Amino acid sequence: MTHVVVVGGGITGAAAAVGVHTASPGATVTVIEAAPVTGGKLALAEIGGAVVDVGAEALLNLRPEAVALAQASGLGEDVVYPDSTAANLWNRGVLHPMPRTLMGVPGDLRALSGVLSAKGLARAAMESHMAPPVLAEGDDISVGTLVEDRFGKEVVDRLVEPLLGGVYAGHARQLSLRAAVPQLAHAVDGSATLSDLASRALSRPASSTPMFAGIRGGVGRLPEAALKASGAEVRLSTSVNSLERTQTGWRVGLADEVIDCDAVVLATPARASAGLLAGISSRAAHELDRIEYASMAVLSFAFAERDLPRLEGSGFLTPPVDGRHVKAATFSANKWGWVADLGDSLGVRHLRASIGRMGEDSVLERTDEELAALALGDLADAVGISVRPVAWHVQRWDKGLPQYVVGHLDRVASIRRAVADLPGLAVCGAAYDGVGIAACVASGQTAADKVLTDLARRD
Repeated sequence: MTHVVVVGGGITGAAAAVGVHTASPGATVTVIEAAPVTGGKLALAEIGGAVVDVGAEALLNLRPEAVALAQASGLGEDVVYPDSTAANLWNRGVLHPMPRTLMGVPGDLRALSGVLSAKGLARAAMESHMAPPVLAEGDDISVGTLVEDRFGKEVVDRLVEPLLGGVYAGHARQLSLRAAVPQLAHAVDGSATLSDLASRALSRPASSTPMFAGIRGGVGRLPEAALKASGAEVRLSTSVNSLERTQTGWRVGLADEVIDCDAVVLATPARASAGLLAGISSRAAHELDRIEYASMAVLSFAFAERDLPRLEGSGFLTPPVDGRHVKAATFSANKWGWVADLGDSLGVRHLRASIGRMGEDSVLERTDEELAALALGDLADAVGISVRPVAWHVQRWDKGLPQYVVGHLDRVASIRRAVADLPGLAVCGAAYDGVGIAACVASGQTAADKVLTDLARRD
C-alpha cells in the first residue's frame, strides 16, 4: 500500500493530503505537524465571546481551488461572500474611498485628486506621453521601480505600497513584478502605456462573480475540515529532524522513531524545507534558504456596539510613507455578515488591524499591550474610536509571509528543477507560486500529483 508523508499541517499540507486521498483512495497519508494544532496561518480565537479569524480571513473566489476544497471538505454550505468590499485609503490623515487601479497603476488620474499632491498628479500625467514600456522575456524588475519610472514616486508611495504591503507585508521597490503582479508583467510588451493598460482593464464590465469568499465561522475552520476529509493520520507536536532517500523510497526521522514511506511532501516554510533538503539537494536547499520572510501581527478587537462610531466600508489601507503603525484595518462586522450576526447576539462589533512589514521587526518586539495601544491610537486617528475594547487579541505571525523579491520566479524554477531529480519528493507552500489561500491549495494539490506520478512511473 502506498504511504505518503506530508510534513506540515497548514492549509497547503491539508490540500496535499486531500490531493493524495482523492487521486489514490487506498493510499495511507500521515501528516506531521510541529505545532500543537493544525492550520498554520489560518487560525481562530475567541474574542468578546465570538470565535473569529485571527489569521487569513478570505479566499480568492476568482480562483477555484480554495472554494472547491471547502466544498470537498464538507463546508460548502458555509461558504459566504463579503457584505462590503469598499475599501478606504487612509492617506495624509484622511480616509478616501480606495481609487480603482490595476494594483496601484492608475487608469484615470481624476480619481486621484486628494490622494496625490498637485505635483504628484502632474508627474503621473506625463506617463501617457511616454513610449510604451517593454519587459523582455526572462527579465524582471521590481513593481516599485517600474511604476516610479513611469508615474513618479508619489504613485508608488501612496497607491502601490499600501496595496502590496497589504498582501505581502513587503515593499514595492523590492517585490518582483513577474512574481507579485504577473497580470501586469505579461502586458508590459511595448504595445501600450501603463495608463492605457490600466484604463482598459478597469473599463471592462465588472464580473458578477464575487472576488472573495469566506467561511461562516471562519476560514480557520478549513484546514482541520480538509484533513478530516483526507482520512490522514495527523501527528501534532512532532518535529521532523531528518530526511533521507532509501532504496525503496524515503525515511523521515522524528525525535524517537523513523517512518519509512514511499513519498514525502514538504509543505513547510522555505527555511525548514532547506534544512531537511541540505543533505539531499544542496542546490534546492541553497535557493530555499535565500527566501526571506516578513513578520507581522494581527490585532483583533471587540467593542461594545453602543460605543463604536459608524464605520464605512470594509476597512482601510495605509501608505507606509505616512509613518503610521497600522498598515491595514478590516471592519470585520461590515465585511462579513456572519461576524455581524455574532456581534449582534453579543452586543459587540469586531474589527482588526495588522502591524508589521519586511524590515520592521523592531516594532514587533513590543509587548502585546504596547502593540494594542499602537493600533488603538491609529484607529482613533483614522475613524474616531475613542473607547477601550471589551476584548482584544494579538496574533503574532513570526516570519509569516515570504517575500517575492526580484528574481523570485527564477529561484523557484531552480528549486523545482532540483526537486524534479528526486522521485517521490515534492515541495509546496506560500514560498513558491502565491501567498493567498487559493494559491497554497493549488500548490499542495500539484505536489500531491507530482509524488503520485513519480510513484506510478516507478511501478
